[in-house]
Parts: sequence; C-alpha cells; structure tokens
Amino acid sequence: MSSQTESGPTETAQRSPNAAAKQPANQDPLLPPVISVIVPIFNEEEVVPELYRRMVAVLDGIGQPWELVCVNDGSRDDSLSLLLSLREQDARVKIINFSRNFGHQIAITAGMDYALGHAIAIIDADLQDPPELIGDMFQKWREGYEVVYAVRAHRRGESRFKLWTASAFYRLLRRITDVEIPVNTGDFRLIDRQVLLTMRRLREKHRFMRGLSSWVGFRQTGIEYQRAERFAGDTKYPLSKMLRLTLDAITSFSYIPLRLSTYFGFFLALVSLLGIIITTVLRLSGNNAFFGQASTLVAVLFLGGIQLIFLGIIGEYLARIYDDVKARPLYVVSKVYGFSDPDDPRDP
Repeated sequence: MSSQTESGPTETAQRSPNAAAKQPANQDPLLPPVISVIVPIFNEEEVVPELYRRMVAVLDGIGQPWELVCVNDGSRDDSLSLLLSLREQDARVKIINFSRNFGHQIAITAGMDYALGHAIAIIDADLQDPPELIGDMFQKWREGYEVVYAVRAHRRGESRFKLWTASAFYRLLRRITDVEIPVNTGDFRLIDRQVLLTMRRLREKHRFMRGLSSWVGFRQTGIEYQRAERFAGDTKYPLSKMLRLTLDAITSFSYIPLRLSTYFGFFLALVSLLGIIITTVLRLSGNNAFFGQASTLVAVLFLGGIQLIFLGIIGEYLARIYDDVKARPLYVVSKVYGFSDPDDPRDP
C-alpha cells in the first residue's frame, strides 16, 4: 500500500500545445500519451462499459496517443473488476485504486498526480457530460488555450430545485470571492500540462477543483453543451454532499463569512446604543412599556443565537486549518495498474 504525499515528479521539459499536436497519430500504448482523460469512479458498474466505448471512439478519432486514467474511489460494486477487464483488452486504460473512498475532488487530484499527457481532460463517469466534447476542447487547446471548461447551456433530468440552487450557488460565489469562477460549470474541462503542474502544488485538504483551476489563471475559454441525464445508476452527489462542497468552496475562496460577524457586531452595537437612549428617554418620561423580563430574555436569546452561529463559522475555518496542519496525505493508494514510469509520483 502506498500513500500520496508529494505533488508529483519535476518535469524538465515542456512541450508546447502546437508541438504536441503535430505528433503523428499512433495508437501504440507504449508511446507517451498526448491526451490523458481522468475519470473518478465510484460504484459505476452500470456505466463503465458504455463510458469506455464512447471514450475510445472519441480519443481514437482525435488521432493522438492517449491514456484513460480511471480512479477507483473505494467502489463497493464490480467497478474495479470491470476496469481490470478493460485493461486486459486495452493497455491504454490505467487504474488507480484507492484503499477506501476519499471523495470525488480527491479522486480528481489523484488522477492529476498520475496523468502523463500534455492535454488533460477531466470528466465524470455518469455520461451526463458527453465525452464527444473532448474533441472540441482539444481543438481549443491546439489554438493556445490552457484551460477549456464546459458550460452547461441546458441541464436535462434535473429538478427545478437543483437548477435554482446551482444557479444561486455560482452567482453567490462570484459575488463573495475574488476568483472569477465561470457560472454553470462543473469539473468537466481540459487543461494544459503547465496548468496541471501548477495545480499539483496546491495540496489543501478541502478541495474545490473547478475553483482552483480558475484561481491559477492562464488563458481560459468555455464551450457550451447540452448536459444529458445520468446514463445509469444513482447520483453520487446528494444534497448532503452538495452542501459540503458548497461549504468547501466558500471557505476556500472567501473570508466574507468571517467578516459578517464583524459587520453584524457593529450593527448590533449601534442598535443597542439606540435602544439604550430610547429606553432611558421613555423611562424618564414615565412610560412603563419596557418594564419586565420578557424583552430582556428575548434580547439575550437572540444575541446568544447570533454568537453561536458565528462561533460555528469560525469553527469551520479552524477545522480546515487543523486538517491542513496535520499534513496527512490527501489519499492512500492500494494499487495502481499501468503506471511503470520510474518518475511515477507515488514513488518517494
């Protein structure tokens, strides 16, 4: 069993996008890949065969050496067995098998640590994001763009509540952060190797990968597409995980929640000062409206609730600092299949 603690091998030479794209098309699995496609896998046994079929059709059509990096994130079904069967047929399928489930964002990170291509695509396994769009992304990369993200022009099969909350989340994030995160985008994107190497250096525990890919900068562009319904199986992002991802995104890229406690404190202090003046004037004028314990009790409970809320917000930030200070590896790899390079990032 091996653990990932380093940011990956140091690369001594970078090939420009145009130079890589001019390589002759050759599907020899021993050739260094020009394109790497990272796919996190968690209980996707119903999807894996169709995912592979469509991915091969797309990548072979591009005409460049490629690899499919599948990260098995602690699946409890036959996903790993299916992936191993595919690898027996096609050596371009490579597998990173986690020791347990570490989460979607961490699985993407592991794929980025191991990917060898000059252009690296990230796509979910559920086929809501069409693999066929990777060809268009690759073309944009050849034009010189270093990050090509997919913009969801339409989302089929999702409830109005999901659509509304997703839209509200991205707009809120754009308002409270200094990072320009594109609206209606997910993790489906293609990045240049220079971007990948930069992102490898970012080892924070609570990760929001689409935010990190925006934070690093570089030349970016988007491509609109129609998002399909899930091919099979159940969603791997229920409401609880979406809320956790939202919290990670906000705490990773914004200090506004912490500043709110200061702003609200000044506001309550002003209200309290006005209340003292009003109460004093009424008492001196003989008005008995503020006699009794009810108003005092309500005020104390209100202020106590506000204090607990902001203590909780501070606690969220402290918990993230605590996790990073422990310096544990982001994930633990049980075994890898297909990575035999001496500069393999899992080697110390």
